[in-house]
Amino acid sequence: MNAEALGVEAFLARMEGSPCFDVRTPDEHEGGRIPGSVNLPLFTNEQRAAVGKCYKEHGPKTAVKLGLEYVGPRMRHLVEAAEKRAPGGRVLVHCWRGGMRSGAVSWLLSFYGFETAVLRGGYKAFRRWVLDRFEEEREIRILGGMTGSGKTPLLHRMAARGAKIVDLEGLARHRGSAFGALGLADQPTQENFENLLAMALAAIPPQIPLWLEDESRQVGRCVIPKALWDRMRRAPLTLLRRSRQERISQILSEYGAFPAEKLCAAIGNLERRLGTVRMKQACALVRGGETAKAVDILLDYYDPAYAWSIRTPPHPGGQNGQAITDATEEQILGAIRPPD
Repeated sequence: MNAEALGVEAFLARMEGSPCFDVRTPDEHEGGRIPGSVNLPLFTNEQRAAVGKCYKEHGPKTAVKLGLEYVGPRMRHLVEAAEKRAPGGRVLVHCWRGGMRSGAVSWLLSFYGFETAVLRGGYKAFRRWVLDRFEEEREIRILGGMTGSGKTPLLHRMAARGAKIVDLEGLARHRGSAFGALGLADQPTQENFENLLAMALAAIPPQIPLWLEDESRQVGRCVIPKALWDRMRRAPLTLLRRSRQERISQILSEYGAFPAEKLCAAIGNLERRLGTVRMKQACALVRGGETAKAVDILLDYYDPAYAWSIRTPPHPGGQNGQAITDATEEQILGAIRPPD
């Protein structure tokens, strides 16, 4: 009844057909998890803290006895919860280091009749794998453009044509501006953002060109890992060409339906950059139903800021001399050649 021990990539591949149970505490799972895993905690947050304290003060044997005291009443629950998620009888299990917690749960499930496999090295090994993905050499291309150019929708149209993309804003659940959180769910933790990003990168062979949207390093509260960020700053940049009126229309299509007070709260975050007078003027226009005119005022801030950013090293087009081209949507889509 010994569980099969799998390396990270084999474990992730097996997840396509088997549920993955993270037997760490709810707090550990919430802070950072393998995407797609389900929390089936062996201990509550408080129980794990008590076992750890017992280990330090009284040694491993006493701590194990305390752990058994906690786990005993939960054994049936663990089995029944696994049954609901794994009617096929195959499960994956991991804890932090691939030690006692995953060993205990995998033993219990194997004893009951499940075919089990554990992650060698646990979630800690997965995190090492995640960080390694950002160090990989790969061909990156950046899609840029002034605020309201519709870069994210175009990125997905490019994907429909066969381009390989990663939607950083989608993973971060933030559009990367003062208005970026409107209408979206709470952002993931930094660790979960990195995990999602690494999984997305791993699905694209490094030799195939990868398109990313031009972003600040911080997308809401999620930070693009430095190794990947440095490669993005050196990558060729294609600027999507749109008229100002097209950009205003795009911004209205994304944000125009939100209540005026929510829009004004976001505009208020720009007071230091816009100035109090223009901030108040923009908010008055929004409240008066003239949101298009308010957007026009905001672009007077955003446009020079973006133009400055693409001229400033280490951004492409700065002193590193990386290529910058501009193109229409039709030209960008027309140049896509699906990978072999």
